[in-house]
Amino acid sequence: MAADGLRKTTHPKTPRVVITPGEPAGIGPELVCQLALRDSRPWVVIADPSLMADRAKRLGLDLSIRCLDGLEGDAKRDLGELVCLPITLAKPSTPGELDTANVPYVLSTLECAARACLEGQADALVTGPIHKGIINEAGVAFSGHTEFFQAMAGVECVVMMLTAEASMGRFHGPLRVALVTTHLPLKDVAEAITPERLENTLTVLFEELQTSFGIATPRLMVLGLNPHAGEGGHLGHEEIEVITPTLERLRQRGWDITGPLPADTAFVPAKLESTDVVVAMYHDQGLPVLKHLGFGQAVNITLGLGFVRTSVDHGTAIEIAGRGEADLGSFQSALDQAFELASVR
Repeated sequence: MAADGLRKTTHPKTPRVVITPGEPAGIGPELVCQLALRDSRPWVVIADPSLMADRAKRLGLDLSIRCLDGLEGDAKRDLGELVCLPITLAKPSTPGELDTANVPYVLSTLECAARACLEGQADALVTGPIHKGIINEAGVAFSGHTEFFQAMAGVECVVMMLTAEASMGRFHGPLRVALVTTHLPLKDVAEAITPERLENTLTVLFEELQTSFGIATPRLMVLGLNPHAGEGGHLGHEEIEVITPTLERLRQRGWDITGPLPADTAFVPAKLESTDVVVAMYHDQGLPVLKHLGFGQAVNITLGLGFVRTSVDHGTAIEIAGRGEADLGSFQSALDQAFELASVR
């Protein structure tokens, strides 16, 4: 980052990134406007330009907007210029006021962005926060960005991984937490953890750590499902019947895998120092620790899509939308991570 705190284009082969601001009534659009004043790299927002102009005006931002006819257009930009690929809202959006009429708009931005990456017009995608509740209220079965992009990419397995810079005792560095299951009710988690799903998840994770993160020999620390990792079968049999046999098969490939370990003692500095990623069995097993240590700077990364996708670690914050109170940190981190990973790939 430049000394003045601004991100600047410094390399002629800088990747092209597309951004979706997410829910129009949330904080995503205003955060993207703020990004345009701080970051001059070649990224394009896929959004309604009138929406972006309105949010900039509400926040008193001196922002100009340039619209492209397609992603083949020139994405080079100066600070204070927002380059936009236009998609039109169904209805004007007011900060803090959700409207099912604009759900097709939100989904269209996601579809357009993913298609651009799949067709090679963009190198990476950064997504702002969406409101899953209003999408489902509109009659669309939608469980999240991750599943939506998986269906578009037509891939069997994707992995949700969050990462944040963390400092805890003698551990200082990136804390990465990957998930075997994502947006499932807790009662369905045990049944969903099959040998096939676990092996596919770990395989995608292992390969992406090599290709996207440049880690030649990834070190994986896998958590158990049950308290005390099942305590020898007294607190559950998933570790004995599913998790341990799967890890043994992967160790036979020469992989560096530890586990299954009890989740309550896994996130200690001594263990984190000797691993590149912690693999949690379900959403709230590992993410509370990561978000406690890095909230506001954490990045959500989808692995296995065939393209880079990063996202913020927070929601739409409807209650403060339009006030200029939202923290830009996670969005900036997601954008930085997208450029970095796209460059490695």
